[in-house]
Amino acid sequence: MFKGSCTALITPFKNGAVDEEGFKRFVDWQIEQGTNGIVPVGTTGETPTLSHDEHKRVIELAVGAARKRVPVIAGAGSNSTDEAIDLTRFAKKVGADATLHSTGYYNKPTQEGLYLHFKAISDAVDLPIIVYNVPARAVVDISAATMARIAELKNFAGIKDATANLARQSQHRLMIRRKGWAALTGEDSSALGFMAHGGDGAISVTSNVAPRLCAEFQALCRKGDFTRARELHELLMPLHDALFVETSPAPVKFAAWRLGLIESAECRLPLAPVTDATKKAVEAALSHARLINAKAAE
Repeated sequence: MFKGSCTALITPFKNGAVDEEGFKRFVDWQIEQGTNGIVPVGTTGETPTLSHDEHKRVIELAVGAARKRVPVIAGAGSNSTDEAIDLTRFAKKVGADATLHSTGYYNKPTQEGLYLHFKAISDAVDLPIIVYNVPARAVVDISAATMARIAELKNFAGIKDATANLARQSQHRLMIRRKGWAALTGEDSSALGFMAHGGDGAISVTSNVAPRLCAEFQALCRKGDFTRARELHELLMPLHDALFVETSPAPVKFAAWRLGLIESAECRLPLAPVTDATKKAVEAALSHARLINAKAAE
């Protein structure tokens, strides 16, 4: 169920509030462009600055807008296990297909603490779990051995690996005995290598603004056509880089606004508006990917 190009959705704001109609239009456009799944309220959705009510509302909006056309993997991660369980219960109630759970950021749990965190979530709610390993954001890294333990939990459905360590995917494939789990990269710039190591897809930031290209790239990888996949990867590579020149999702929200996909590039503090230099870098990358013409990027 969880494969191909899944978009780590931005949360558009308008005058400080969630732009609900804009968000629904954005989900529709994503699906029309060939996106294989959507992931609301993850890091790219600015979850740390959403209230609990807003967080739940965005999940509900995503499920409603998707209308079962593609899977919805709802962000439900928290450094409080009880809060993560509450968000997971809500996601199940409104019809999400799975939840995405990060590690205990700031708390810095041990490997045993990480295992017990995911076990508690799996035991509490009967809904598939995608385990999100992102040491750059969460400080802690889920070792391959711990991930193999987590994979034995009844509701384990897959991994979003944002370590950019390509060896990790092969280690997971060798150590995880469970069949049918989804291996998803959370790092666009190394997606080509990840897929060559046996990946199933990506939870992508870039697909917010280039969903058709990202979906085509994933389809080529899954067919084993890495020559053509590399051509698309190189078309997208400047964009993968430019969207992280400053802290994400500020650059990708600017890119989405620049393409007319959202009404405002607004982020919530402590994320600042992007600088003029970043705007130029993003526009140049959009031009390289043929999403805007070269003159418009000047």
